[in-house]
Amino acid sequence: MPRRGAPPEVNAGSMADIAFLLLIFFLVTTTIETDAGLDRMLPPIEPPTENPPIIKEKNIFTVNINRNGQLLVEEEITDIKNLRQKAVAFLDNGGAPSGSPEFCSYCKGRRSPDSSDNPTKAIISLKNDRETKYATYITVQNELVGAYNELRNREAQRLYGRDFTDMEADYLNPETPSSVKDELKEKVQRIQELFPQKLSEAETSSTN
Repeated sequence: MPRRGAPPEVNAGSMADIAFLLLIFFLVTTTIETDAGLDRMLPPIEPPTENPPIIKEKNIFTVNINRNGQLLVEEEITDIKNLRQKAVAFLDNGGAPSGSPEFCSYCKGRRSPDSSDNPTKAIISLKNDRETKYATYITVQNELVGAYNELRNREAQRLYGRDFTDMEADYLNPETPSSVKDELKEKVQRIQELFPQKLSEAETSSTN
């Protein structure tokens, strides 16, 4: 019983319950935005060589992104929806002459002597501006990786009757049995050797 003349008291017995319910409400209704990322396996660190390998200019496929998100592919303004097709044509060109050590027997491209000799020699060089939007950068990366996967899927279907992307997903899945992984490892590595992913990023430029 409150003392006579004492100030009225506020019943705070249910405040903890109310705070708990509000916490649950915000945890359920709040959404957390996540940025898109890139799945890359970095090469092992190797000591610098005194005599770096000589790379023919025709074996380099240049892609430049300016600050406005426009693409310059092989010195030609290109819509992003055509980027994958051009990358596939470059990687699958097989321009080395028949009988040479670099001849590509599985390539189905134009075999133009002015483009890449062999998929193992082909390099895609990507350069972007410091003010390039992240979404544009990710989209370009996805299209270039998609070009590799398209060609890898083709060869995987020819050799093993299934897509490379499916085999790689099963190989990387921790729930896949070890016996199956051992079988997939050899197949995945063989397809990767036919079309090795050589994506080189040049130093970012800055537009004044």
